[in-house]
Amino acid sequence: MAVRTIGVAVNGVTGRMGYRQHLVRSLLPLREEGVRLPDGTVIKVEPVLVGRNADKLKEIAERHDLARWTTDLDGALADPDVEIYFDSQVTSRHVESITKAIEAGKHVYTEKPVSETVEEALGLAALADAKGVKHGVVADKLYLPGIRKLKRLIDGGFFGRILSVRGEFGYWVFEGDWQPAQRPSWNYRAEDGGGIVADMFCHWSYLLHDLFGRVEAVTAKAVTHIPRRWDEQNNAYDATADDAAYGIFEIENGVIAQINSSWCVRVRRDELVEFQVDGTEGSAVAGLRECFVQSRAVTPKPVWNPDLPVTHPFRDQWQQVPDNEDFDNGFKVQWAEFLRHVYQGTPFPHDFRAGARGVALAAAGLQSSSEGRRVEIRNV
Repeated sequence: MAVRTIGVAVNGVTGRMGYRQHLVRSLLPLREEGVRLPDGTVIKVEPVLVGRNADKLKEIAERHDLARWTTDLDGALADPDVEIYFDSQVTSRHVESITKAIEAGKHVYTEKPVSETVEEALGLAALADAKGVKHGVVADKLYLPGIRKLKRLIDGGFFGRILSVRGEFGYWVFEGDWQPAQRPSWNYRAEDGGGIVADMFCHWSYLLHDLFGRVEAVTAKAVTHIPRRWDEQNNAYDATADDAAYGIFEIENGVIAQINSSWCVRVRRDELVEFQVDGTEGSAVAGLRECFVQSRAVTPKPVWNPDLPVTHPFRDQWQQVPDNEDFDNGFKVQWAEFLRHVYQGTPFPHDFRAGARGVALAAAGLQSSSEGRRVEIRNV
């Protein structure tokens, strides 16, 4: 068995997503396990931590027995042992850093959104293609166990003709005054690339596209419910970005999706995100891990009568979809797919152009909200 170890420059590892999901739950396990290719070669990764805070980088490196960290991105990209660059910085820093990585001949994998504008995303895709480097964007929601079960139902024809999708995502993010916020303060400043539309509509783009079809138009309302928050230093600041968005997405083949996204909602659901899909032959509700179904043949016959109490709990009338397989961490699974794409040439649909679709949907959602109208999505 041949083992090939490649360097991966991880920029933004001091952030929540870069550290928890990408370093700890993806790259460190792949450092030990590797990814096996058809010829028997095993690709293993060696993370090189990159960021602006030397003290934090050093502490993380020592905690996980990593030999290399640096505040010099240019130096990391000049290292011939570094073959892949990963970016989980704030969105406003993506384009400059990713451009440097492409120019240095590195394959690039990045958190979404890939950029702040569609033109920037398409420009990065063109540059990467011209330089002959592979490129990809994180699409983690597709790898959730609940969504994978939903995809299994779609592929098996369970729904018949799909009619509609209803999604609920969100939870209460503390303002930061009397309890620390669970999300970084930049998420609530538009000037720093924050906002739930910019963040979540990119997710809804690839999820709707890959499960149901191309999104053709959107009608959305983005709002800032909580205008004042407190940052990591306990300083009050004005929230200039939207913290909730209510959207209607028109999908090819006539499917209509309604998705509420909010950091100002208290959860009374089984999971933090849930999608209900209704079709002529059956319905399903999928969350992070679980999925429940109700087929046409066993659909009850509710009768509207507000004068009588409900005697049959509606939740009990649904059947749980079994796992039927072991589900690994979704971020890790997609990392393995990207590594196979780079070193084996397997297809990887979540490239910079797919990322540009997400940026386009977010831009259309914000335009719809500001202009109070339905906006058609440009086909990119």
